[in-house]
Amino acid sequence: MTDTPLLGPVIAPLVHVMSFNIRRRIPHLMPGSPDRWSRRRPLVSRLLKAERPTIIGVQEALPDQAGFLRHALGDEFRSIGYGRNADQRGEGCPVFYDGRRLKLLQWSQTALSDTPAIAGSSSWGNKVPRVLVDVTFQDRATGHTFRLLNTHFDHRSRTSRMHSAALVRSLVALTPLATVVIGDFNTSVGSLPFDALTAGGTLVDTWDTAIERVTDAWGTFPDYRAPRLDRKRIDWILATPGIDVSKTAINVDQFDGGWPSDHAPVQALITLTGARASG
Repeated sequence: MTDTPLLGPVIAPLVHVMSFNIRRRIPHLMPGSPDRWSRRRPLVSRLLKAERPTIIGVQEALPDQAGFLRHALGDEFRSIGYGRNADQRGEGCPVFYDGRRLKLLQWSQTALSDTPAIAGSSSWGNKVPRVLVDVTFQDRATGHTFRLLNTHFDHRSRTSRMHSAALVRSLVALTPLATVVIGDFNTSVGSLPFDALTAGGTLVDTWDTAIERVTDAWGTFPDYRAPRLDRKRIDWILATPGIDVSKTAINVDQFDGGWPSDHAPVQALITLTGARASG
């Protein structure tokens, strides 16, 4: 069986970026629950095998789920990132990338807190740790070097989301590299954290700058229900000005009547430049 992709595999200079909250594995669910990982696991695999993104930033991945994703994507893919807890276990925001296309130059994982170097730390009102995975790649095909940040903002604390947005924006503002910021931001487009991230044109929403939107502007948290246009877009792909965006999509495809996750993956086809555009 071959599933039809929304965007699918690409060749240089295009880069296919996906942000996907895969929903952590929850124990002790009813057998018929759409949230059961055993039920969703093959659907996640089918989605990824159809789309074949160049880079995937994942949120809520437990270690065993991250291992499954590495296996599902195939031997050519590599992964970076670990759990958000002090022991580097628990949920993580790993980044998976096609090693044939991209060369890893450096990466780090930091806590979204006043003590970012301390794993498992939290200080902005969030009850659970939140993290940022910061990666610098070189495109083997074009030679361009670029940066990707993958994160998951807190779902309850507005203060934490504002501090997290300020931290991310400061990191982007300090680099000369073309930069993509992806994640589950747990707040809508047009909210204060969104405005903080995009203030002064530091970052732009690829949904707005894309030449073609392949899908409607679905809410990205359908929660195993039919997608709706009157729901919030809380998962975004942001980019520095100068990154060309040819297509973008919010993937609400089902497989055999099942949803891969409670979130809809967000996808974009971009063309990178060697450095951020000026002006």
